[in-house]
Amino acid sequence: MDRFDIIDRIGAGYRVGNTETGEFSYLQALKSVGKDIKDYQKATTGKQHQYLDIRFENERLAVLVECKSRFSKWDKKKIQGQLQDYVRFEKAYSDKKIVAILAETEGNDIWVWYGQSVIVDDRHRIVTEKTIRTFEEYEEICFGKINDKIKIVDSIKVLNEKLHSDGINEKLRSQFIGTCLLALKNGLVYKDVKETIEPETGDKLAPEKVLLKNVKDILKGLLVKSGSVNKADKLAVLNNKVLGDQDVTSLTYKELKDILEFVDTNVVPYINDKNTAGQDLLNLFFTTFNKYVGKSDKNQAFTPDHICDFMSKAVGVNKNSRILDPCCGSGAFLVRAMTQAMDDCDTEEERDNVKKNQIFGIEYEEGAFGLASTNMLIHGGGNSNVVQDSMFRRADWIGENNINIVLMNPPYNATRKCCDPDYTGNWDSKKKEDPSRGLHFVEWVARHVPSTCKMAVLLPMQAAIGHSGDIKEFKKRMLDSYTLDAVFSLPTEMFYPGAAAVACCMIFDLSGRHEKSDRDTFFGYFKDDKFIKRKGLGRIEMTDLAGNSLWSSTEEMWLNLYKNKREVPGLSVMHKVSWNDEWLAEAYMETDYSALTQNDFQKVLNDYLSYLVKAGDVYES
Repeated sequence: MDRFDIIDRIGAGYRVGNTETGEFSYLQALKSVGKDIKDYQKATTGKQHQYLDIRFENERLAVLVECKSRFSKWDKKKIQGQLQDYVRFEKAYSDKKIVAILAETEGNDIWVWYGQSVIVDDRHRIVTEKTIRTFEEYEEICFGKINDKIKIVDSIKVLNEKLHSDGINEKLRSQFIGTCLLALKNGLVYKDVKETIEPETGDKLAPEKVLLKNVKDILKGLLVKSGSVNKADKLAVLNNKVLGDQDVTSLTYKELKDILEFVDTNVVPYINDKNTAGQDLLNLFFTTFNKYVGKSDKNQAFTPDHICDFMSKAVGVNKNSRILDPCCGSGAFLVRAMTQAMDDCDTEEERDNVKKNQIFGIEYEEGAFGLASTNMLIHGGGNSNVVQDSMFRRADWIGENNINIVLMNPPYNATRKCCDPDYTGNWDSKKKEDPSRGLHFVEWVARHVPSTCKMAVLLPMQAAIGHSGDIKEFKKRMLDSYTLDAVFSLPTEMFYPGAAAVACCMIFDLSGRHEKSDRDTFFGYFKDDKFIKRKGLGRIEMTDLAGNSLWSSTEEMWLNLYKNKREVPGLSVMHKVSWNDEWLAEAYMETDYSALTQNDFQKVLNDYLSYLVKAGDVYES
């Protein structure tokens, strides 16, 4: 296949070259973004690799093609090393997902790499890829199908109803299904299970007991393999609190088999956790299921996966990040950060190091801790440094781990037992819930991580407006020591169908106090994430006529506005604030009048008339 055939097949409209010959010079590309190629070259592969033969791109994907006459004429490690160099340069140049291809021009053989990290060696080559695909096909592979996402979300409602009819308590369902999914992904056989004899007691074991025992054995093996700290505690939670729960142990073999078969048929085929798209679908399933089954508790604020992704990217999570979520709940932030950090890795050793040594979580509540442990194991690791405790008892542990990124969504209405004892010691007897609305969690963490750390936190709007004494006090403490870099006003019903809170994301730079930094804060009015409510399923992402996610382009726009500190009427504004001010875009942003229509005007009038009718000031005749 010659170069013209390759270009024609992948799509000439996506081809991008920056030299007269049509090649792509990474020397020039990196220079255009203020970087020096010498900083990314490695002595082991030499400095001669600068010109990639063919490069294709759109706003989120880059396809890199290096051509060779015939692979048999070249040293395999040498040409794979050359392509790995181009992958490394591409990661430094852009934040796009990557497909890397070696293609023969005198033959038809191709070698392809994609997914997490894009490590160019024999172990990570996608051996099933035998022919060149179109750019659109590679994009679908890397980002997944929207229809697959809808399939996953649709399955949740059916699965929840099935668990309800089988008598599984709502609070147990999410972790039970996570445990089933984990076992299925690791070879659980659930069909044609027969009665057997317990070797230690000689008692008969019914098929359902055999099946549950097999699930427990898989969990134990995974925890041993992960090198997990507090392994016994995690096993106790997963075995006793989930698999040992009466609702589960009372299931018949048929009921248990039917549940496993549903998950195996309707969830597992749509999730390939070996690449980023599969990890995304896996996290979507887990977080959406958590929200759906937890709908009766309006204080449960499960952070949507796409918001976790946005916040991770906003603070620049990469392979060198050491990430802490001190209120990790089901582990959504940790999973998202782990996935993003692993995407940035160049070797399997780096990926293993991320999973084992760079992800840290703390969760106080036992049930949520079990969810986090299961979630991290489902995603292939990162479980070893998730502990059950109060963060306020983990100051030394946090200090020892050299954290440089904090992602957190603290409780907004925490009771006295969950808060900092030094803070609650000053409460009067009438105070039952945290009057700082979560801010004192943030301030405590900021004091216990290095000044080089960056924090992205979700807090309720009340914390940003700050009219109460406690909120103002903690806003002052934060700005007396740290800098408020940005605040994003997020979608009003972001947590639907869970908590009813309206939240914003605050980003703090801990390197210096706000006044001394003497810079404006970025405020984003990021209320429209292109998700819509769907009855019984929460919020799902919208698509264009071609089936492409509208969230993807929205996220890119939000990140571009923030990173470049751009002001756009109706979307963003820069403003200098103090602790005594409101920390919201709404307070400082200009209205984009050009976007207003007659329908907007009519809607306001209709809403006002509706209010007057409800208030009894206007009567229909």
